[in-house]
Amino acid sequence: MSAYRVAAGLLLAGALAVRAQSAPAPVPQQTIHVPANDDLVARIIDEGTRRPHVDADLQHLLDVIGPRLSGSPAARQANEWTAQKFREYGMDSVKLEPYTFGVGWTRGPMTLRMLAPQKRELLGVSWAWSPGTNGPLAGDVVFLDARTEAEFNRRFKGKLAGKWVMMGLPYPNEAPANPPATRADSARLDSARAELRAHNDDEAYFFTNRTYFAAREHPAGLIRDGGKQFGLFTMSGSPGAISSLPQIVIANDVYTQFARLARRGETVRIEADIRNTFTRDTLQQWNTVAEIRGSERPDEVVLLGAHLDSWDLATGGTDNGAGSIAVLEAARILKAAGVKPKRTIRFVLFTGEEQGLFGSQAYAEDHARELDRIQAVLVLDNGTGKITGMTLQGREELRDMWKAMLAPVTPLGMLVVKSGNKTGTDHLAFLPYGVPAFNYDQATRGYNWTHHSQVDSYDYVVPADVTQAAIVMAVNAWQFADMPEMLARGKKQ
Repeated sequence: MSAYRVAAGLLLAGALAVRAQSAPAPVPQQTIHVPANDDLVARIIDEGTRRPHVDADLQHLLDVIGPRLSGSPAARQANEWTAQKFREYGMDSVKLEPYTFGVGWTRGPMTLRMLAPQKRELLGVSWAWSPGTNGPLAGDVVFLDARTEAEFNRRFKGKLAGKWVMMGLPYPNEAPANPPATRADSARLDSARAELRAHNDDEAYFFTNRTYFAAREHPAGLIRDGGKQFGLFTMSGSPGAISSLPQIVIANDVYTQFARLARRGETVRIEADIRNTFTRDTLQQWNTVAEIRGSERPDEVVLLGAHLDSWDLATGGTDNGAGSIAVLEAARILKAAGVKPKRTIRFVLFTGEEQGLFGSQAYAEDHARELDRIQAVLVLDNGTGKITGMTLQGREELRDMWKAMLAPVTPLGMLVVKSGNKTGTDHLAFLPYGVPAFNYDQATRGYNWTHHSQVDSYDYVVPADVTQAAIVMAVNAWQFADMPEMLARGKKQ
């Protein structure tokens, strides 16, 4: 062995030793006795796979009731219909629980035209909870590509009055017909996407507040990038952040064209005619709540949840009609399979999720006294795809428990338990109270295209996957209900 190889070997040995010393210690697992009953699990799986109601219920929710924007009559209709279905499926109690939502908003008709440098009709939609234009409103387009408040003040302050202002860089999408052919192509795409992120505190502050900086300059309105391929839009907005001026969303390819023209020094001019309306008074909304009463510990609860509301560009199929029907189907399966849980299993279809978790936060506040008796919260809100596993939400001590809980349903598909924290949906409302709350991992099934867009409809839902999710949720609900132990509380915030 040469001296070089001996030295290299010693260095490698030292590195391995350091790595071994710095590796995180295994997290002690909470001792949980996961109930086992092969016959009962088989009945649950048989009921779900042989006699599913998912497809018929999805069709009614999506095709008959349709979009369920919080504050709309259709949202209330969905509450009443799901309550009726829970009763039909044999729940021990069903009710609608009210909460204060905020100001309602109704989307009106909108026309949009490019006036320069070419004349053509454009497709666009209003950002929710933004006003109309009180008639046709024309103005030049300004590309707001500043990254800090100082840069904004230097380049744009005093120059935006009466203009339509593009809010930031266009999202760089991969062209479906011409995907990146080399690593360099992919690297350029990744680099362009990285430019959308804040790289320091000054940029983070400006990105968070640039709508305010633009609005105080009294522009005609704001323009947002649809952000998706195929001319799809991404919709959002909230009564918690009512816009004082019109805001529109246009297709990513049009937004990108506007940016190219602005960089060339060409004048871009558009005209929008938007007619939206607001309600005057603060609205009440409702969560649909049903339960199977526990036989031994009825005051302790396992909660299965999903959000029933949707955006209004389509009918809310993957976001989150699929999750709502999975919860409804899980309830039906448990009753039809003759499951008699020891703890109460409660099913909650929240509204107001899309505007900021309003329904689930109100539910947690209204039920604060009983949250220490909630065994676990299980939420489904990642599209139409089948359940692929569970992210632990920081509860590493429950890894072995989750592996044991998912083992009986692995015939329905590979299920993986992994570290991480899921964000953006209703389980988050319960974490500050220390409640063990989780959001299932799901197969993507095109969710990044469909959600919040004008194609989020029945045609993009996969009923077989929703059925699989309902079965998994039903089995997990029974397991949590019949465990001899209560799960340890998480850190309260």
